[in-house]
Amino acid sequence: MGSGWSSEEERQPLLGPGLGPAAGTAWRSREAAAAVLPAAAPGPGRVYGRRWLVLLLFSLLGFAQGLVWNTWGPIQNSARQAYGFSSWDIALLVLWGPIGFLPCFAFMWLMDKRGLRITVLLTSFLMVLGTGLRCIPVSDLMLKRRLIHGGQLLNGLAGPTVMNAAPFLSTTWFSADERATATAIASMLSYLGGACAFLVGPLLVPAPNGTSPLLASENSRAHIKDRIETVLYAEFGVVCLLFSATLAYFPPRPPLPPSVAAASQRLSYRHSFCRLLSNLRFLMIALAYAIPLGVFAGWSGVLDLILTPVHVSQVDAGWIGFWSIVGGCVVGIAMARFADFIRGMLKLILLLLFSGATLSSTWFTLTCLNSITHLPLTTVTLYASCILLGVFLNSSIPIFFELFVETVYPVPEGITCGVVTFLSNMFMGVLLFFLTFYHTELSWFNWCLPGSCLLSLLLILCFRESYDRLYLDVVVSV
Repeated sequence: MGSGWSSEEERQPLLGPGLGPAAGTAWRSREAAAAVLPAAAPGPGRVYGRRWLVLLLFSLLGFAQGLVWNTWGPIQNSARQAYGFSSWDIALLVLWGPIGFLPCFAFMWLMDKRGLRITVLLTSFLMVLGTGLRCIPVSDLMLKRRLIHGGQLLNGLAGPTVMNAAPFLSTTWFSADERATATAIASMLSYLGGACAFLVGPLLVPAPNGTSPLLASENSRAHIKDRIETVLYAEFGVVCLLFSATLAYFPPRPPLPPSVAAASQRLSYRHSFCRLLSNLRFLMIALAYAIPLGVFAGWSGVLDLILTPVHVSQVDAGWIGFWSIVGGCVVGIAMARFADFIRGMLKLILLLLFSGATLSSTWFTLTCLNSITHLPLTTVTLYASCILLGVFLNSSIPIFFELFVETVYPVPEGITCGVVTFLSNMFMGVLLFFLTFYHTELSWFNWCLPGSCLLSLLLILCFRESYDRLYLDVVVSV
């Protein structure tokens, strides 16, 4: 049950010899498809009701990983007082997320060779270890900080699976008219977990009171530390529960494939990388995804630190981050459902989303420079600009994932999305690294947002789209 697509027999195409991966990418006309249609024995695939349970388990795992990753950013002021964290520590706690993507290609190889179940079990086990490490009760603050850093690193190692495997899961379990929706749900729940950290942290953990006397300050520090540890124990319990559920039931694949694309053979691990690195259209759209999403992820992780100079409280910063990501998740799932109904519109959807992202990020940046621009700096303007930015950028993620897979099919979905999320996390890591040295002046970080969105908009505009996987499903199923 745990081997997935591991055996060579299972990895052979269920279609005839004329419908291999070369044919899938070579089809450009109905005449070419008609020439191989007689060899296509199977009709439309079969879907199973259990696919929604599999999607739920995977999505909840992504939710928990995002929640644990973003534990410290929204409560960075409280964490400084409770554990003596420095600005470098706060940035590094967020930085462990992109650092965890360094072995990303090993997880991609494991998913390609051993299937989704083994990879998901390993991912959830790493999350159990990471959240448990943060809960070890020690009185030495230096040792406690090291344990917390180690736990965040282990949770970061779970990132490649929860961020990359959504298109693989949707292709394996869902039909062609449900794939974008399933991809959106599986990929968006990880971001929703990060958004809930903006809500859970500031509401459960009180902000430090710098005006208290020494004795009151000591009592306040102990109270803050107790509340933070309550959050850590709660996250550990949730992760253990999800690991148990995944261990009990997470089938590697359905008995029968849901579509022709799910049944067809894919390229090998080595040939997949050669195909990706030699495909200029893929590299163009990969940069259009990686640069702005990497910048936005790093910016969101230290949003509290960015908004502190404009006198925004920790609670308000948490609500801004929460609604910006929640709005993006809702709109992203709605856009994916729209893409399932009206196929072949992925590029147009991305152009509209990034036009809005460029305008909203420029609005936010100029608002923060109100001493020069004289734009009104109010809670309403900050809420509106940040939420719109999150809506436009986060909702583009599942659309990008589907476009990546369509562009380079028959490269396996996990490898394709692994490469682009690796690039995105590298951009985020570089920005957070610079942030540790220039944390006293963050205006440059705000300008990275509109610049990256505008660059992505130009790359998408020049991109020539194709839908090889969709065309395979539509033609062979008819």
